Amino acid sequence: MFIGHAAVGFASKAIVPRASLGVLLAAPFFLDILWPVFILTGLESARIEPGNTAFTPLAFDSFPWSHSLLMAILWGALFGFIVYVVSRSAAIGGVVALGTVSHWICDAVVHRPDLPLTPGGMIFVGMGLWNSKTATLAVELPLFALGVWLYVRATHPKDALGRWALAALVAFFLLAYAGAAFGPPPPSITAVAWGTLALVVVIPWAVWVDRHREVEAELS
Repeated sequence: MFIGHAAVGFASKAIVPRASLGVLLAAPFFLDILWPVFILTGLESARIEPGNTAFTPLAFDSFPWSHSLLMAILWGALFGFIVYVVSRSAAIGGVVALGTVSHWICDAVVHRPDLPLTPGGMIFVGMGLWNSKTATLAVELPLFALGVWLYVRATHPKDALGRWALAALVAFFLLAYAGAAFGPPPPSITAVAWGTLALVVVIPWAVWVDRHREVEAELS
């Protein structure tokens, strides 16, 4: 749920307006920042299998350390605690922790049953929304629109950069999503891992966007 994760990050600004959009986007994408590292180091495995689902050709064979529910909770607690220490805000730390765990919840909606509850466990979860490309688009695109709308409602641009840099970031997410939904299968899982890891560029980009926007009202 690529832009579904982004939707959570954008929407979180309405809850903790003092938090940087970069941090709020990093939280729901945190597991997908870990996953390519674990793929490249051999701790987890996946492969390209066209037809695995209607939406994506990725087959996730083993990703217990990045995408099990237990580890998602632990990663969320760790990331949230670090953000709490830095920000001195329990609200921001809590939202970041929950945002991190939200990744697993969103993935449980779209994945086929391949998400483990615990590392080494035999129970796997997945509702399989990716089995229908139409249904996936019908769910994710409105969620993304809602998340961006909540962010725009909570902030206003200080200058032209605050308006156009945000528009460019939103366009980037939509183009990347279109490529994943309608593009050809990637050449290898290694290419997917490096491509996913490259998405960390959105974090400093979002920090930059946020610095050119002001919060409408303190809600927390």
